[in-house]
Amino acid sequence: MIVKPDGVQRSLIGEVMGRYERIGLKLVGLKFVLASRDTIEKHYTVNPEWKKNVGQKSIESYNKKGIEPPTKDAVEAGEKVLEKLANFMSSGPVVAMVWQGAHAVEVVRKLVGSTEPLTSDVGTIRGDFVMDSYQMADADGRAVRNIVHASGSKEEAEKEIGLWFSEDELIKYNLVQEKILYDVDLDGIIE
Repeated sequence: MIVKPDGVQRSLIGEVMGRYERIGLKLVGLKFVLASRDTIEKHYTVNPEWKKNVGQKSIESYNKKGIEPPTKDAVEAGEKVLEKLANFMSSGPVVAMVWQGAHAVEVVRKLVGSTEPLTSDVGTIRGDFVMDSYQMADADGRAVRNIVHASGSKEEAEKEIGLWFSEDELIKYNLVQEKILYDVDLDGIIE
């Protein structure tokens, strides 16, 4: 997952990390970087269908609002979204992280909330800390500011991790709390 430039600028790095730590995930990789546009474009297109999928969602969102989309071509719409994301994500430092644990991708996504902060549930990172919306972002011609990026699947996470981290930058270690979370019989708890 990544804390985006708006999360860094709002000093929410620790808050984001704390939520994942409290639920029981283990931090195994951490970087504070100023990402290039090239890295951001590679990041968002690790799934070859990303532009088409995001473009289709964008077109559907315009249609639901009764607004004529700028294009009816899903790939072209996805390219416009990618351009805005690349501008946003390369505008300041980001914090790239790798979290490990049972159902890590699903847990991270659940805690993040939906892509649009306005429709994110209270209790999620986006729902608690952001009031941006697609409407505001469209009016300003920018990407929605939603504090964090979370991989959409285990396969996507593996590709994104490979883009941001080398193997020797991921730390293998044990946490005491792993006994509580994963040891079936809780052996060794009582002396």
